[in-house]
Amino acid sequence: MAKLKAACHFHLLLFLFLLSFHLSTQLPPSQSQSLLQILQLLNYPQALTSFDNVTDFCDLESTPFLTIVCYEDDITQLHIVGDVVGRPTFPQNTSIDLLFSTFSQFLNLKVLSLVSLGLEGPLPLTVGDIFSLEILNLSLNSLHGSIPEVLSSLKSLQFINLDGNCFSGNIPSWIGSLPVLTTLSLQNNSFNGSLPDSITHMWSLRILTLSRNSLSGNVPDLTNLTNLQVLELGDNLLGPQFPKLPKRLSTLVLKNNRFRSGIPAELGFLNHLEKLDIASNKLVGPFLASLLALPSIKYLNIGGNRLTGLLLQNISCNSDLTFANLSSNLLTGDLPACLQQLESKNGDIIYAGNCLSNQDQKQHPLKFCHNEALAVSIRPHRQPPRGVMTFLRILGGSIAGIIVFALMFLTMRRTYKMGVVKEPSTRFITENSPVTNTAKQLYDAKYISQTMKLGTSLPPYRTFSLDELKEATNNFDASTLISESLDGQIFKGVFTDGSVVTIRSLTLRRRQTPQTFTHKLELISKLRHIHLISALGHCYEFLPDGLTISRVFLIFEYYQYGTLRSHVSGLHGQKLSWTKRISSAIETVKGVQFLHTGIVPGVCSNSLKITDILLDQDLHVKISCYNLPIIVEHGGMMTSGVSSTGTKGNRHAMGVNHRDKSDVYDIGAILLEIILGRQITSQNEVHVSRDLLQVSLKTDAIARKSIADPAICKGCSDDSLKTMMEICLRCLHDKPADRPSVEDILWNLHFAGQVQGSSRDQNQISQDPPASLSPSPEMP
Repeated sequence: MAKLKAACHFHLLLFLFLLSFHLSTQLPPSQSQSLLQILQLLNYPQALTSFDNVTDFCDLESTPFLTIVCYEDDITQLHIVGDVVGRPTFPQNTSIDLLFSTFSQFLNLKVLSLVSLGLEGPLPLTVGDIFSLEILNLSLNSLHGSIPEVLSSLKSLQFINLDGNCFSGNIPSWIGSLPVLTTLSLQNNSFNGSLPDSITHMWSLRILTLSRNSLSGNVPDLTNLTNLQVLELGDNLLGPQFPKLPKRLSTLVLKNNRFRSGIPAELGFLNHLEKLDIASNKLVGPFLASLLALPSIKYLNIGGNRLTGLLLQNISCNSDLTFANLSSNLLTGDLPACLQQLESKNGDIIYAGNCLSNQDQKQHPLKFCHNEALAVSIRPHRQPPRGVMTFLRILGGSIAGIIVFALMFLTMRRTYKMGVVKEPSTRFITENSPVTNTAKQLYDAKYISQTMKLGTSLPPYRTFSLDELKEATNNFDASTLISESLDGQIFKGVFTDGSVVTIRSLTLRRRQTPQTFTHKLELISKLRHIHLISALGHCYEFLPDGLTISRVFLIFEYYQYGTLRSHVSGLHGQKLSWTKRISSAIETVKGVQFLHTGIVPGVCSNSLKITDILLDQDLHVKISCYNLPIIVEHGGMMTSGVSSTGTKGNRHAMGVNHRDKSDVYDIGAILLEIILGRQITSQNEVHVSRDLLQVSLKTDAIARKSIADPAICKGCSDDSLKTMMEICLRCLHDKPADRPSVEDILWNLHFAGQVQGSSRDQNQISQDPPASLSPSPEMP
């Protein structure tokens, strides 16, 4: 699993170069035969099981296991992924040299990706015969030995990923002779020795990841690598001097090494830095508190060092900071108020093992930090004279006494000003409070009132008679049945005035009275919004005693038009333009916002799926399935399916304070499909596609558009696409507390629409599909 995680992030960058446009053509027989030979050499992995002598390889639909891109009559890109769980074994009697010789038959092959195929043995010299190669991804295999020098002859190489193999020896010095290399990823191998100085001449390098090897020695001066954005050297033996770094870094990982120097002041000027991890070294000297306030910082980990310093409450932090680990250092003073606020918002703040005044996490006595600080400041091989040591002890004791006295004075002064002792925390009360609060409702009142007005075109909610429903369904004839489940049935009904409705029948398995449902039905009657399939009324069916209910019927609007998926990632038909996709996303989020805030208590944990989003004849959104507040026999909620991102029972068990954030995650999965234009049907695909977006944001506009749906690339501005990607990634954050609010999502989507409307590409926006939509079986 470690190898998989290490390589997953970077081998996905391959997709950034997979431009989906290609000419549908039949390959020459020689190339078709070469592909069939590859099938045999790879022992028929899953990606190749459908190959045969008549396969039109250039017209194959791309899958997560296989991508083939052709230009004119040549294969230019080939991506094969094996069974990442089972890790298939490459046949021992098969020549890996013959395999790469076969690839050299494709004279214009630019992308070669062979991931998790069980390839074993040294990387053959024949890889140097693929002269046109630009991207090489051989991650998650069992290749060993050194990297062959023949790769230095491939002057067009831009991307090398050998993560998760067994390569050993030194990183070759010739690696610096590749003039256009932008990504070098050699994580999770067995490389040793020092880093070659030639790396300092790789002017085009943007990503350098060498974590989890056995590299040692000092890191060369990297300040001249002005394009470098990601540097990951964690879990090695590097040191002792802290490296000199370029100014455009966004990710710096140096954890678990042997750095023993101080933190250079220049680190506090890396304004693009989002992630800094220098934990578990032996860094000494003062901690740069300014790191907490770097303009882009979101993740900071300095734990497990010997950094000193006095922290003050008025130290400022970046508002986007979501993780900070200051533990196991020699810090004194107070935890900054900005970090305390972050902790109260369920951010991850770790500060145990220091000498801070805050005792929520275990601290050492103040004397411990001062003694340790003095100890690490003395060089063992040059003991100062006894008189100097006595002076230092006296000085240290005096300083410690002054600090203790100052802290006592400040505490007494603060207590005196307050006049009373602070009351014990009542946090447990707020943790069990309802999701919707009055202040937030008042703040959102203008949105709620507007959306309520938008629902006034519906007929008033009313109670239907059972005879009306029987007449509308021909006494619930089988021909009117839409679907059936353990909870009941769904029928299509047509009333005498010609209006069409959906009738959901809920069968009760224990005796209930009408009073049991009064409150729940009152809530359902208020769920009326232009972007919801809204309830029109209800009906009871009673037992012969006339008092006990046997069935409850809920009557909804009826929609037979296509789902959002069918017009975004469907296999057939014209797709929505980028502008219309943004509009559909906005309308979907508005519907979710109403579910959360339109009634009290809000309706959360709705398990939204893109197939639950219907389009009407004017291409406006209607959410067809959401969490109906009707109690059934087992005591749970009557829900409408399971989201594409996982079963609700496990994923949404996150506490009442974050129930709305489960819907935010589902919105992220829907945005993912809107952007990529391909169906996302499993949790694993969500994770893979999320990593793909994460990497693309660190590159350029051309790379970003190359992973988006080809149907919208020509009419999509980069600013708009980038904004959509960013809010999508925030929605898909693993931690619910770090996901944005629904209001934040709406703001970003509106912004994406505004920058799209004002872009130079506006005249090239593709036309929306006609209003005639195909019927869809998905009903509320």
